[in-house]
Amino acid sequence: MIRLSLRLFVAVASAAVLVGGVPVAQSQVPDTPAARQLTRWLESFNANDRAVREQFIREHFPSRPNQNADQDLAFRAQTGGFDLLKVEEATATRVSALLSERGSDTAARMTIEVEPAEPHRILRVGLQAVPRPPEFAVARLTEAQLVAAMPREIEKRVAADQFAGTVLVARNGKTIFSGAYGPADRERGVPNRIDTQFRNGSMNKMFTAVATLTLVQAGKLALEDPIGKYLTDYPNKAVASKVTIHHLLTHTGGTGDIFGPQFTARRLELRAHQDYLNLYGTRDLAFEPGSRWVYSNYGFVLLGAVVEKVSGQSYYDYVRDHVYKPAGMTSTASEPEEQAVANRSIGYMRRPGSTAWQPNTDTLPYRGMAAGGGYTTVEDLLRFATALTNHKLLDARHTDLLITGKVDAGGARYAYGFMDRVAAGVRSVGHGGGAPGMNGDLLIYPDSGYVVAALANMDPPAAQRISDFIGNRLPAR
Repeated sequence: MIRLSLRLFVAVASAAVLVGGVPVAQSQVPDTPAARQLTRWLESFNANDRAVREQFIREHFPSRPNQNADQDLAFRAQTGGFDLLKVEEATATRVSALLSERGSDTAARMTIEVEPAEPHRILRVGLQAVPRPPEFAVARLTEAQLVAAMPREIEKRVAADQFAGTVLVARNGKTIFSGAYGPADRERGVPNRIDTQFRNGSMNKMFTAVATLTLVQAGKLALEDPIGKYLTDYPNKAVASKVTIHHLLTHTGGTGDIFGPQFTARRLELRAHQDYLNLYGTRDLAFEPGSRWVYSNYGFVLLGAVVEKVSGQSYYDYVRDHVYKPAGMTSTASEPEEQAVANRSIGYMRRPGSTAWQPNTDTLPYRGMAAGGGYTTVEDLLRFATALTNHKLLDARHTDLLITGKVDAGGARYAYGFMDRVAAGVRSVGHGGGAPGMNGDLLIYPDSGYVVAALANMDPPAAQRISDFIGNRLPAR
């Protein structure tokens, strides 16, 4: 079950804890106190040496709350370091620079503020993922070039123990590349296959949104209705009267998340959508509905409860009948974790500070639900994308309503359970998912007909790195 969509997770994590850079020539940065600290920061991070990094923190950033370098080393291993693209702004006490992650196409903006007096120790550091500037755009390839480049990139990541899973790329419904890599079960030596099922985290949100829109299309549900019209006994009356279906679908309802101490303590007791409502239903709004965008897993749990109330079916039966079956998705479901699924991979995670892989079993919910936690295959994701774009799930008007962005959401526009993104002039829609031991991404390119699907039984961003590499190089038309 995902806690944040993967791209948003990366952005938030970057702003909070990322530190990075590469050795850079002095001629690339101005000769100011802040810029010199930027250079030192980059060099110490890229050295990938605990002693070097800890010495840097002691000497140049002693006010940093966490003096330990474990976070830095873990992120250095994940990113491979950063290259300096350009310095955007520099004064004596502040510098802002664009960086490029070595292990992916991700760009980031780093800002460093230093003391005005000698020795100009660092006061604050910020690092946030940003859209890659056009002047540093990744070159797009022909389809033939991309088909040749993909296995090289994927196999490089597999060899570095950075990817295990499946990848599929199609155009107009026809597969042009597919592959399976790494182990599905490390202990038993079972390899992943193209039809291996992977837990998909928040990718369930796409299926929940489609299910919701089928009820809207049928006239059984209205987007502007408050949820209290359908969940008539919802405990918190402010939530029931102010939060609409539209708010839930766009993460603008202020309904909060489901993760935290309460979830951890009752993880295996939460077996149905109503169980989540019983646990969180008295909680107040985090903000006025419609006033901002904040990712809310609980909002999609509420949508699952609404689907059940309006349809008279369980969420699982309704999604099966109105999404999976019409799309021909035969390997997608959300059965309880205690139920054996013969072709489902085991998810592997790394605990903070550890390099050892271990099963993510003790982090999983009892059962996936409307917000996430089901399982699927890359072939089923292609079937879903094809059915959606061919209007087998919703008519053309409601499909467009589903996937067209509504609110700003971390460098993209959030639609209804889909991210609507334009990168280097090319539009894609889809959704990712990630949590310990699982990661997935689906990218649909409406203008060119391409579909990219990647699933991994490893920690994020294993699958996202693959989908980003492919998506950034796909032909624009």
